[in-house]
Amino acid sequence: MTASQRRETANETVIWTEGLTKVYPRSSVPAVDGLDLAVGRGELFGLLGPNGAGKTTTVGMLTTRVVPTGGRALIGGIDIVARSTLVKQLIAVVTQQNTLDRSLTVRENLYFHGLLFGMTSRRARDAADELLARFRLSGHADDPVFVLSGGMAQRLMVARAILHRPAVLFLDEPTAGLDPQSRLALWEVLAELVAERQTILLTTHNMEEADRLCDRVAIIDHGRILALDTPAALKRGVEADAQVTVQLAGAGPEPAAGAGPGTASGPSAAADGPGDALAELLARTVPGVVRTRVADGRVELQVNGGDRLLPRVLEAAESGGFDVADLSVAETTLETVFIRLTGKELRD
Repeated sequence: MTASQRRETANETVIWTEGLTKVYPRSSVPAVDGLDLAVGRGELFGLLGPNGAGKTTTVGMLTTRVVPTGGRALIGGIDIVARSTLVKQLIAVVTQQNTLDRSLTVRENLYFHGLLFGMTSRRARDAADELLARFRLSGHADDPVFVLSGGMAQRLMVARAILHRPAVLFLDEPTAGLDPQSRLALWEVLAELVAERQTILLTTHNMEEADRLCDRVAIIDHGRILALDTPAALKRGVEADAQVTVQLAGAGPEPAAGAGPGTASGPSAAADGPGDALAELLARTVPGVVRTRVADGRVELQVNGGDRLLPRVLEAAESGGFDVADLSVAETTLETVFIRLTGKELRD
């Protein structure tokens, strides 16, 4: 089942918020400011934003750890404030930190979790064995958890989280710090869960992760949603299908700056540095440049269409007297969308 089919067949809104707001004491600026959100059953929904954007506070309210100061939110139709204890029984949270019980074995971490949520001993044992096999951990069932690698520990935390069949699984940076092989293994697990109609809300700094996994993505900053759509639609909205990166020889990091073709009108000498001068030149001379950005000693061009793009950029730069050390082109990414909306780069 494709992502669009999952959304079309979702007949139940599992996460719903209206005007959800949080203002912390001693602060006049809302951490979350009037958030309206609806996530359907079986949807993998991504929440992206820079540090301090309001992601953590949003998840904190939805998981009942943070009390809202305004608005409403429902999980599975249940009010997160009025019936917070019941909401806790419907959700599961996997954080960046290893929260496994180090005094228990791998199997025991699952078994006792089942008992905690009211399962009979036999049912908890059967569910634990089933998940051990599914998450490829059966060979470590009787091992203490401290011998697990980071990837195996993360898979075990996800297995434990879904053992009681939660309505919503909240994942906070689930692959942060994992090696590429472990990251891919966890991505496969998450894709399988969504195929089974498990609703997942994911916060991540990994743009590839959001692009590959999420049905929809919300980009949040200053407590407000700046954009919300499928990854493909968000990238189309940039109105550029490629990003060209130019590295000047001997160029060091420069303060981030940006210019669009419509603003690059003055002489190159008026720019703040060689990167700014090159950005201004390329915006004027290369067809299809939508906008430019100077950061970390490189010039980034967002370009829509254009034949022989790299030769044109190189020719324009060299004709202007710039010594190019490196030149590359890539498709427009979610990070491009993010930077355009917030002016900040996502960092782990």
